[in-house]
Amino acid sequence: MKTHYKFCILIGLMMTVNSGPISRQPEEDDSYLKKFYNLTEQTGTASKGRFSQMSLKIAEMQKFFGLTVTGTMDSETLNVMKKPRCGVPDVAQYSTFGEGLKWKTNELTYRIENYTPDMTAAEVDDSIEKALQVWARVTPLRFTRIYSGTADIMISFGAGSHGDFYPFDGPDGTLAHAFAPSAGIGGDAHFDEDENFTFRSTNGYVLFLVAAHEFGHSLGLSHSSDPGALMYPMYSYRDPNSFVLPKDDVNGIQSLYGSNTDVIPDKPDPTPPVTPNACDPNLVLDAVTTLRGERVFFKNSFFWRVSTNNKAEQHLIQSFWPDAPDNIDAAYENTAQDKIFLFKDQKVWALYGYDIVQGYPKSLSSVGLPSTVKKISAALYDPDTGKTLFFVDNKYYSDGQGSYWKNYCFTYLFSGTRMFEYSTSSKKVLRVLNNNYFLPC
Repeated sequence: MKTHYKFCILIGLMMTVNSGPISRQPEEDDSYLKKFYNLTEQTGTASKGRFSQMSLKIAEMQKFFGLTVTGTMDSETLNVMKKPRCGVPDVAQYSTFGEGLKWKTNELTYRIENYTPDMTAAEVDDSIEKALQVWARVTPLRFTRIYSGTADIMISFGAGSHGDFYPFDGPDGTLAHAFAPSAGIGGDAHFDEDENFTFRSTNGYVLFLVAAHEFGHSLGLSHSSDPGALMYPMYSYRDPNSFVLPKDDVNGIQSLYGSNTDVIPDKPDPTPPVTPNACDPNLVLDAVTTLRGERVFFKNSFFWRVSTNNKAEQHLIQSFWPDAPDNIDAAYENTAQDKIFLFKDQKVWALYGYDIVQGYPKSLSSVGLPSTVKKISAALYDPDTGKTLFFVDNKYYSDGQGSYWKNYCFTYLFSGTRMFEYSTSSKKVLRVLNNNYFLPC
């Protein structure tokens, strides 16, 4: 695999700038940290100083989400607090379920007590059944629906205060919550009726995805800090039709219940996806591009965003662009059009912000490539000339004229696990680096 992108060094050094503290109502911070990180009331001198409980809880949250640990409320931390998520705490005694908090039987029952008006009853039934089967597929657990009486997993929709002393908070914010295995309310899953739940659409929260996450709690799993895991606390869209339980979740649930012994030999389950690790010395990137001043690195169904101050975030591609492909072949940004172009096999997608440009995907011929080209290896756009280069194995094609690049610019060429820093002035390779050189590792 080869991929390229152009990176201009204006001064020769990049300064690392941390996001400073931001103005925000303290009670809002308190509410989030009390709810999800077990922050207790602060009184007297205990609430002051560098190592106040508030600072320690902020640091704990930052560490969980892989943020820069500062212990202060910066914009990066606030942005995470604003994202829709599960209502189960990330750090609290009952969310770290531990040994013993699992069902003592593999035969469990569930009951749907009521329905959301957002969906038909059939859509809710289908979503709930498929969400439970996500876990049954990889364990000996089997689920039977009952229509009266008390089930192991009672499922209901409610808004605000709904009878369990953990009220919902209106649209967005907390989407649902569930309780660890135990008698009484244990195992039950509640969904916030103030949300817009959907069957498949991206215009709302897909019930299947929310329910599958909550049922992980119902079975004994706490939250995962792996951003690709189903048990990651933040909601992230992925296509329900092609969903495969990630490896992190498989490992977690099988540590409690073991593996599924009923697998049909000639019909093996799909390989569970693994979240790419930026520090993996064998990491081979799919594509690299820029995006409105940031650098973007693609791998499988994920990408890393690295900002100008070198802060990095890892996301699922579908969480930003639900209709975009994964495992792409190449990508580049046309800064003049403010668009990103993604390539996979014989198709190209154009992205503007969070939207796919109308009329896409198109064929490779739409960018001027001959019909003999079945896929490209990499692409590079030069904003100085408006010229795009398309690399196909050991050849390249151009969609424009001219080849002038400013002398203070470098071009970075990625091949396998290495990155080659090429000087356009001397026309020489200056350095050979690991291809995760610009990634957080």
